[in-house]
Amino acid sequence: MLAELRGLNEECGVFGIWGHEEASQLTYYGLHALQHRGQEGAGIATKNGKGLLVKKGEGLVNEVFSGDSLKGLTGNSAIGQVRYTTEDGRGAENVQPLVFRSTTGSMAIAHNGNLINAQELKESLEKQGSIFQTTSDTEVLAHLIKKSAGGALTQRDRVKKALSMLKGAFAFVLLTEEGLMVAQDPNAMRPLSLGKLGDAWVVASETCAFDLIGAETIRSVEPGELIIINNKGLQSDRFAEAGDRAMCSMEYVYFSRPDSDIDGINIHMARKRCGKQLAKEVQIEADVVTGVPDSSISAAIGFSEESGIPYELGLIKNRYVGRTFIQPTQAMRERGVKLKLSPVQQVVAGKRVVMVDDSIVRGTTSKRIVKMLRDAGATEVHVVIAAPPLVSPCFYGVDISTDSDLIATGRSVEEVRDLIAADSLTFLSAEGMLKAIGRSPEMKNCGQCLACFTGEYPTEIYADTVLPHEKELSR
Repeated sequence: MLAELRGLNEECGVFGIWGHEEASQLTYYGLHALQHRGQEGAGIATKNGKGLLVKKGEGLVNEVFSGDSLKGLTGNSAIGQVRYTTEDGRGAENVQPLVFRSTTGSMAIAHNGNLINAQELKESLEKQGSIFQTTSDTEVLAHLIKKSAGGALTQRDRVKKALSMLKGAFAFVLLTEEGLMVAQDPNAMRPLSLGKLGDAWVVASETCAFDLIGAETIRSVEPGELIIINNKGLQSDRFAEAGDRAMCSMEYVYFSRPDSDIDGINIHMARKRCGKQLAKEVQIEADVVTGVPDSSISAAIGFSEESGIPYELGLIKNRYVGRTFIQPTQAMRERGVKLKLSPVQQVVAGKRVVMVDDSIVRGTTSKRIVKMLRDAGATEVHVVIAAPPLVSPCFYGVDISTDSDLIATGRSVEEVRDLIAADSLTFLSAEGMLKAIGRSPEMKNCGQCLACFTGEYPTEIYADTVLPHEKELSR
């Protein structure tokens, strides 16, 4: 399960709104809806006609914005972010939005994703005199915009020029004193949607944020698109030609909330269809199907419906324990797994159990859950995974940055089964996953990034994105 991930690098949630008198309050609610995307930091920046205001801090949304803290964030436009950080990116200075002030104007930036050429750009900028205050990739964009200032270039042109130099997966929201800018990478690898609330425009990483504030979903932001929203309305521009759409498959498998839609595809229904497809690809004789809460429940229901094996709540999640993959250290994850799940003994005792999960990363958590079910009296535990095996590192924001993080790399399915001590182990085929999600077969990669399953990356991978020991392995 993705609880075994060491963490996420820039896997965050962003929100923006232009033209509403309750901008900061609506951003607060929008960030609540996106809280699952990051639990270590939150921030909001607003524009009030006199400049940009910002409040941010480490912790959950309701911890950072407690009491009357929103009252000072006046204005009719705002952006916000919930953040997860790796150990290298921890610290209050990296919490976004980042605000940059200069004699030519102020700008606030929030970002979801990972720039694969960030180090190369930082080194070049430092040689030109730039001094970085954070370790965040987000700051790179601000420096690039500033370096292009002057001459006859408009602010829009400067932003376009800077964005065109970025490589990787990114969804940016930028707030200035003149407008709100929204940018999506040329492959649309991170989710970003546009909505409308009355006369106000809103953007968010997931459409569940629109549902919470009562906004209407308009569309997904297009690959390579730059949207400019100001008092004149909304204008769509382009900073790069659209590449082959390659939305992160893990958004469908795990990251996104079940009530969100990506490119018009509902996450719950996609996961449910994956479960149905999985049941078509494997024949198991069992007494009960259960899913690992929460992201696997939809697939477990689909597996049950297609196989005819009854679905039961065989595992219960402690709602007062955060997602274990959000925890930044291995020791905290170890304790988190034990606190997070409890088997329902009367459901699984004496039964042949099908345990549906979204993925297996390291295998340690899967092994513990299998043992947990056996200790509760399950006579057999059959593990079925509603995604293909994870065999390759990700350099686009998910912190599976080396092969050593992945139990399936270099091992057969039977070897992985033996390591997690299950009676059987089955993964959904890549073809079955794409078919179930509903991607068009005419699109390259069917519109999704499959790199972690296939090792085929949709962009060039720069040398500075690969860890040192990974470089040694590739020689």
